[in-house]
Amino acid sequence: MNAYNLIIVLACVIIFSHVFNFISKRTNIPSVILLILLGIAGKYAMDYYNFNQDKLIFGTLEVLGIVGLIMIVLEAAIDLKLTREKWPIIWKSFTVALISLVVCAFGISFIINQVFREDPIISLVYAVPLSIMSSAIVIPSVTRLAKDKKEFMIYESTFSDILGIMFFYFLVENVGVESTNQVIYSIVGNIIITIVISVIVSYALVMLFQRLEGDVKLFMLIAVLILLYAIGKQLHLSSLVIILVFGLLLNNINLFFVGKLKEFINENTVNSILKDLHLVTRESAFVVRTFFFVVFGTTIDLKALLNLEVFAVGLGIVVFFFVVRFVFLKAFMWKKSIFPEFFITPRGLITVLLFFSIPEELTSLTFNADIILITIICTSIVMTWGLIKFGKEGLEEGQPAPLEDSGLSYFLQRMSNSSPASAKEVVLTEQAEEAVEATEVEPEANEEKGEGEEHKPDKEEPEK
Repeated sequence: MNAYNLIIVLACVIIFSHVFNFISKRTNIPSVILLILLGIAGKYAMDYYNFNQDKLIFGTLEVLGIVGLIMIVLEAAIDLKLTREKWPIIWKSFTVALISLVVCAFGISFIINQVFREDPIISLVYAVPLSIMSSAIVIPSVTRLAKDKKEFMIYESTFSDILGIMFFYFLVENVGVESTNQVIYSIVGNIIITIVISVIVSYALVMLFQRLEGDVKLFMLIAVLILLYAIGKQLHLSSLVIILVFGLLLNNINLFFVGKLKEFINENTVNSILKDLHLVTRESAFVVRTFFFVVFGTTIDLKALLNLEVFAVGLGIVVFFFVVRFVFLKAFMWKKSIFPEFFITPRGLITVLLFFSIPEELTSLTFNADIILITIICTSIVMTWGLIKFGKEGLEEGQPAPLEDSGLSYFLQRMSNSSPASAKEVVLTEQAEEAVEATEVEPEANEEKGEGEEHKPDKEEPEK
């Protein structure tokens, strides 16, 4: 492909993605579905011009997925504040994510085993990616919900990503281990080592980058995080925990830097880094997520969806998702409404990424990969309907829609907030408040003056 044609295609994809975001804000149709449809259209266009897409597609899909996953989790982590008031949301979301993941994994494994007559271990390997909720779809879709519902969904989807990835790699790496004790030691040791390394690395990165001089350092920070993630994966660690811990530590320095550790932190500098990192991660996650789902769309064969057996299996798995979700949400939030959270359990980036990460020795010859597409489409459609039908129940009463509802990117919102018009409105508001205070003070002053004149002795008349 000509270099200029490639540039035109890439630019058009980003422009279309912004348009899809705007449509999604107005209609609650997930932009992911629109991106996948764009990729499908691109596939037919490449087939029409006899363009060899295999090298282009499969060589970049996994890389885009990994980078997108890192940016999405980092974006979510630097948005979360850890306080005592939020502890109930944290433990509930963690518990729901963990139990739902395990129950769905073994339930779907049983379905695959019975339908495709596959080995139980291989069935479980294929079931785990299908059991993970996609934070790539959840996080941008819940911006209009009430604060507690939005935070619950962000925590749950992030925990689902992390726990699902840990579960998948623990399973893949311990398939040949016959001793149960070895598996337990491997899992516990991996978790402990990962957490210790994550805490040490996060403290070091925060203290190091606040001392770096120069304007170009945010992408260096992201490059270091990607490097640590890749090295951790090579060492078979749960590298996503490093990203999560770093983001939480950076956004909660008053909680983690206490006592003598406060001396090593310049709070103003850290807040400045955090503010700029919000901008970079959100825009970068948007770009990477865009190309990932478009590229994924080019791998889809719509003719395979006409297979009724495959469609029935995929639909059965989706129904199982929602049965499990209803039971556990009701168990942990039986006094509250579980809508629209019940409908928000989409599958997406992690499901596809882990599916492409299955080793050759664990590859199934009977499992139809189009089941993944069916689950992604069906869960996204159900989520869309739920947000449209019950979205108003999730909004706080008397609260306006969040700024994200404008359909603009985070960068444009920041620019619009700092515009002269906004500054003028602030000045006019301050002047109005001062005028009101002045009118309230003036009667009191006149009253005091009148009382003073009553008690003041009359002047003596001059002698004639």
